Amino acid sequence: MHKNIQHIFFDLDHTLWDFDKNSGLTFEKIFEIHEVDVSLEKFLNVYEPINFKYWKLYREEKVTKQELRYGRLKDTFNEIDISLSDQLIDNLSEDYIVYLSSFNNVFDSTYDVLDYLNAKYELHIITNGFEEAQEKKMKASNLRKYFSTVTNSEMVGVKKPNPKIFNFAMDLANAKPDHSVMIGDSLEADIKGAINVGMQALYFDYKNLDYNDSYQRITHLSALKDLF
Repeated sequence: MHKNIQHIFFDLDHTLWDFDKNSGLTFEKIFEIHEVDVSLEKFLNVYEPINFKYWKLYREEKVTKQELRYGRLKDTFNEIDISLSDQLIDNLSEDYIVYLSSFNNVFDSTYDVLDYLNAKYELHIITNGFEEAQEKKMKASNLRKYFSTVTNSEMVGVKKPNPKIFNFAMDLANAKPDHSVMIGDSLEADIKGAINVGMQALYFDYKNLDYNDSYQRITHLSALKDLF
C-alpha cells in the first residue's frame, strides 16, 4: 500500500498517547486537590468540544498558549454554571499541565506496533503540543525511545497544518516527502497538512466516526502492521 516509505511521522496526542483518558484522570486529581465540587462526567462532556475549539484557534494563531490554557477552563465552568475565582482557574490550569504527564495510558497495541515499525522504518513525531509537556509525556510513557526525531510547534514557531512544520520535521529527519507518511487523528492538521507538502498520509479515526473515504483511514493502530 504505502510504497517507498522510509520515514513514518506520528502525531502524539489522540494518536499514540490516549489524551482523552489521561486528561480525564488529571482533572479528577486536580479537582480533588483544589476541592472543586463538580461532576467529572458533566465537566468533561462540556470541556472536550471547548478544548477542541481552543486548539483550532491556537493552530490559527488566534489565541496564545496562556489564553488557551485559561480560556478552555473558564468557558467550561461558565457553561456549567460554576463560579470560580480567576486565581483558582489559573491554579487549575497550571496543575493540569503538572499532573497530565503522570498518567500514561496509550492506545491499544501502541508498543507492539511501534516495535514492529521501528525494526523497518525511521519513526518520528510531529506535534502541536507544548514542548515541555510533550517531552514529559513521551518519557513517562516510555514512548520517546522509539523516535529518531521529535518536532513540536514551539521549536518551529508555527503549527500543523502549516507546511513549515512538516518541512522542518523532514529536514530534521533527513527525509524526502515521497518517502514519508504522516499518521494522525486530525484531518485538518495532520492529513491535509501532510498531503499539501507531498507526503502520504493515514488518518487515525480512533472514534470511528468519520466515514469520509477521501483519505485512507484506520480505526485501530494494529491495522498498521498490515499496511507496512
